[in-house]
Amino acid sequence: MKKLGFIGMGNMAKALAKGFQASGFLPEGSIYAYAPHYDKLKENAEMIGFIPCRSLTELADAADTVIMACKPYQIEDVLTELGDKLNGKALISVASGWGFAKYQQYVDRSVRIQFVMPNTPAMTGEGVMLFEKSNSLTPEERSEIMKLFGAVGLVEELPDHLMGIGGAVSGCGPAFLDILMEAYADAGVKYGLPRDTAYRIISQTVLGSAKLQQETGEHPGVLKDQVCSPGGTTICGVAALEREGFRNACIASIDEIMKKKSEH
Repeated sequence: MKKLGFIGMGNMAKALAKGFQASGFLPEGSIYAYAPHYDKLKENAEMIGFIPCRSLTELADAADTVIMACKPYQIEDVLTELGDKLNGKALISVASGWGFAKYQQYVDRSVRIQFVMPNTPAMTGEGVMLFEKSNSLTPEERSEIMKLFGAVGLVEELPDHLMGIGGAVSGCGPAFLDILMEAYADAGVKYGLPRDTAYRIISQTVLGSAKLQQETGEHPGVLKDQVCSPGGTTICGVAALEREGFRNACIASIDEIMKKKSEH
């Protein structure tokens, strides 16, 4: 992997490109990107540090490893336009619903495929990168790609049939946690905290709590119990969350995502 090319430069692609650049894993001038609106692409290129391409074929000619990061409904048209330009290249798909088996119906067998489900915290180096077990990369390529994505987050390999639920939790989860942080910041503002202070406090609390669980390996329930003193304030808050159906709401959000996925 000497030259990396992004097809599409939406939020996820920008997060990955920023993360890859910040990691220092790739040398300067080795990331290319194509998106339909060249002026906007050029602005992002100047901000992030990649090389903008004016066409799909220009990108395919420049890159030996291609990341498919456009909208899922656009991929068939993209593959048609590229024709045999992907032959012999590694193709990394980060588009939902386009895994290894589906690509095999559209591309030549010389195209080496890996489906990865990343999430936006990759921008800070704290993402989650779910690698589908089925792939056709060479062992050396897969190791290199895993190291690249590992530079921007946690890499987990999942069996093909668990990529959907894994992506629901890690891919959609940041939005749910953002709502949680916003809600607790609102509560802080309600009782007098300045808005910016409330955001700093709750975001650091979420970050610290997650790091504590990772480093100790303790069950989240055990860590929760350590904060809940008998007859104390925290257990009263926990009881209120249970009364309002907090856990059920979290599970229901995933149920809705999986229901939506099953319709496609």
